[in-house]
Amino acid sequence: MVQARDLIICEYCDALYQRTTLERHQRALCPQCGGVLYRHCNLTIQQRLALGVTGGVLLIFANCYPVMTISMQGLTNSATLWDSVQILSSGSITFIALVMALAIIFAPVLQIVLLCWLLGFALAGRRAPGFATCMRALEALRPWSMLEVCLLGAMVAVIKLAGLLEVIPGIGLLALAALSMLIIYIAGRDIRDLWERV
Repeated sequence: MVQARDLIICEYCDALYQRTTLERHQRALCPQCGGVLYRHCNLTIQQRLALGVTGGVLLIFANCYPVMTISMQGLTNSATLWDSVQILSSGSITFIALVMALAIIFAPVLQIVLLCWLLGFALAGRRAPGFATCMRALEALRPWSMLEVCLLGAMVAVIKLAGLLEVIPGIGLLALAALSMLIIYIAGRDIRDLWERV
């Protein structure tokens, strides 16, 4: 008899399938809609938690240190991610500042905090309080975290301004680049196997 944990539902078309073991770099696709059902995960809980903590440290660096410093005729100005949100909020496009704050600050912070919360308890072999809500929140936050878009915008700004002013990329930009790659790597990993592991 097939156990409930051996079954997987396609999140795109709600078709039901029996889970099979995958080899490295393999993924299971839904034959009906072509959506990804699940991927092979070779990371342990300790490795995932280490990546989550690293993401938290990079997030602090990306938000506390300047993304870039601009110099012209002896005048210097630097800006962090939070400074860019504050500058946008003082103008007539406050709504865009709120969306930007959600996409580049609050959504990544919540992703990292929730991931570390779940994995910290999973490391002890227990389910975290509010486990189901946290797992659903992680899935819901995935499309809202847009650090890579912010990184692309910052890189375009650095390249465009480099011809007019002296532009020095800051520690925040390096941390943002590393954090963007890390968030993509973490978000690309399927954490649904935590339902069975803990």
